Amino acid sequence: QVQLVESGGGVVQAGASLRVSCAASTRTTVAWFRQPPGKEREFVAAITWNGSNSYYVDSVKGRFTISRDNAKNTVDLQMNGLKPEDTAVYYCAAGQVPLRTITSRMYDYWGQGTQVTVSS
Repeated sequence: QVQLVESGGGVVQAGASLRVSCAASTRTTVAWFRQPPGKEREFVAAITWNGSNSYYVDSVKGRFTISRDNAKNTVDLQMNGLKPEDTAVYYCAAGQVPLRTITSRMYDYWGQGTQVTVSS
């Protein structure tokens, strides 16, 4: 049974950095999604099972970095240069899917989410 548990959310000011982590007991593709207030869940980034490749939505390229440590069963999302529009509940998800899978329903396992709030 795959378990995903997010941690590390919080409230920060615009321009700050924050790292969210996912305890992920899986060797499949892991992705981060986010759901802004009143909006649908959207893809943010994904990483392959061995961490060799990653993929990002255009709006976070150059600001966010996804990484994983399979020895520790963790997948992190380092977020720099945060903007108010990054405010959302951030979820990690896992599944036997290609790296560039951005559709949420294709992922089989989900965490409970962690809130990230960026104030202006």
